[in-house]
Amino acid sequence: MGEGIRRRVWVWVAVAVVLVAALGFVTYQSYAKPGKNLTLATTTSAQDSGLLDVLIPAFEKASGIKVKIIAVGTGQSIELGRRGDADVVFVHARKLEDQFVADGQGINRRDVMYTDFIIVGPAADPAKIKGMKDPAAAFAQVAAAKANFVSRGDKSGTNVKELDIWALAKVKPAGTWYLNAGAGMDEALRLAAEKGAYTLVDRATYLFTRDKYKLDIMVEGDKFLFNPYGVIDVNPKVHPNVNYRGAEAFARFITGPEGRKIIGDYGRERFGIPLFFPWPQGQ
Repeated sequence: MGEGIRRRVWVWVAVAVVLVAALGFVTYQSYAKPGKNLTLATTTSAQDSGLLDVLIPAFEKASGIKVKIIAVGTGQSIELGRRGDADVVFVHARKLEDQFVADGQGINRRDVMYTDFIIVGPAADPAKIKGMKDPAAAFAQVAAAKANFVSRGDKSGTNVKELDIWALAKVKPAGTWYLNAGAGMDEALRLAAEKGAYTLVDRATYLFTRDKYKLDIMVEGDKFLFNPYGVIDVNPKVHPNVNYRGAEAFARFITGPEGRKIIGDYGRERFGIPLFFPWPQGQ
């Protein structure tokens, strides 16, 4: 190879290295297309807790992207992603999330934040479960007492966790005491308050709505009740119509410094504690 050719090769190598390094520092703004719309399929807990009322306007202001929110259960959110009817999903049922990615429908899953589930119920506590630590034992006691229990019944992350607890309890819930709301968390809580029933709820939604529904915390603190949230881009190779750049912009924002601060601060002023905790960096 001649000296002149060798020099040109090294120049191009240097240029390539600089470009790759630059790409490593691309911020979410580079993915944003001002005026481009983004469809976010997410959980009712993110909506009912009020978090999206703070998070989405901040993202829209920073990126110039207008967000359409579809707040349904995790199962329905992922189904919207599978159909290409959403650009990004922000959900909380890890088994369903992992399957969505394994099927090639979603890509670039990122951990975002976490909270926990709690079992709530009427002050009268007909099944006498208040103060119990084991959620499966509490569910078994509710079933034995045939005390009213409201299930969301909507394939949401909360519904998936509820069914996992029944499985641990070795109980197949059925009968007039087991009430299927077939709706989001707010409606399930309303029904539980109306029927004097127990239900499973994420702590953030419970705190945000507790003055409205007057249900007491019965069981909390078990590690099985841990409730992580993830964000996943819908795969543009499977659904070429999706706004992948917008999805990446949103995912980078909510896992970046500004999004993490909003999440970590949300609820602190009103409740004395944040309703959600940003996922620890580096984990």
